[in-house]
Amino acid sequence: MKWSIIQLQKYRDKGMPIDETVDLNDIKEIDPQVIRVSPIHVTGRADIASNRVTFHLHIEGELVLPCSRTLVEVDVPVDLHTIETYLLDEREYDMYEEEEIHRIEGDVIDLKPAIRELLILEIPMQVLSDEAREQNEMPSGKDWEVMTEEQAHAVDKEEEKKVDPRLADLAKLLDQNKKS
Repeated sequence: MKWSIIQLQKYRDKGMPIDETVDLNDIKEIDPQVIRVSPIHVTGRADIASNRVTFHLHIEGELVLPCSRTLVEVDVPVDLHTIETYLLDEREYDMYEEEEIHRIEGDVIDLKPAIRELLILEIPMQVLSDEAREQNEMPSGKDWEVMTEEQAHAVDKEEEKKVDPRLADLAKLLDQNKKS
């Protein structure tokens, strides 16, 4: 998904259709939790003007990630729309502080790094397999278990009611002071 500026200028003021499939398995090197990346299908168009190239993209594919609870492989679909802008004149970068603008290296625009970055941002914090979601059991082991927030609040309330025997006399004294 590389084009030289000269190639793109042929489509100036017309728009260039995009329909390509790219291999981005190198994401595994950037984020080791990624097991596999399916071929990524990129469609859309490029609008070429005198000072910028704007890509309107639809990116589809799948990331294979481990389940957070069971480590089973989970297919995570990716389906996103994005607009990526590349300025052709280096001096104009300062004018576009609010927008996400990409820099062109040399005379070639390469969309792969931008697509790679978007895919990495799509990786969820927690991935659950269908089986883990159905069981809805939290992991546990000897002398430990993961609790829901409600369970943790219930335990906290129970512990508040219990008074350390070493401090029982102090608790009685505090209760007397509150009453008076």
